[in-house]
Amino acid sequence: MYRRFPQKQMRQVVIYLKQTSSELVQQNSFTITGTRHEFEVVRLWEQPTEVFLRYPGLFPFAVLGGTDDRASILQVAQEIIGIPDQRLQNNVAAATAILAGLVLEKELIQRVLRRDNMRESVIYQEIEAEAKAEGRAEGLQEGIQRVAINLLKS
Repeated sequence: MYRRFPQKQMRQVVIYLKQTSSELVQQNSFTITGTRHEFEVVRLWEQPTEVFLRYPGLFPFAVLGGTDDRASILQVAQEIIGIPDQRLQNNVAAATAILAGLVLEKELIQRVLRRDNMRESVIYQEIEAEAKAEGRAEGLQEGIQRVAINLLKS
């Protein structure tokens, strides 16, 4: 990147999504023989939730923000409903549901974020397609194993 854009200043950032007791979240450098990296660290749970409610692209991170009330997902859901572009609304809802899964129970997420909207999301559709493909592959593998076992038995 530096060679391609020498006039641009580069910043490295590590973003931690979920609170942890690991000492790594306090480190802002990484050194091994021959190289050293310094970076900024953003711990989402230390950021005020309001910061993420300023822009629709940041809504999914609001449920990971610094609040004692994880039910702030209700406020995020209201903000998502206010997005006029239906496709963007669906994608933001799906991303919010995925990230909320790091800190909230599935039932709460499903109750607050409308599932039908998420199904319209390209991300949701991709995940669903991958799951179906994996299921078909597993089913095919099981079928091959059954045929092999039946052949061995006969």
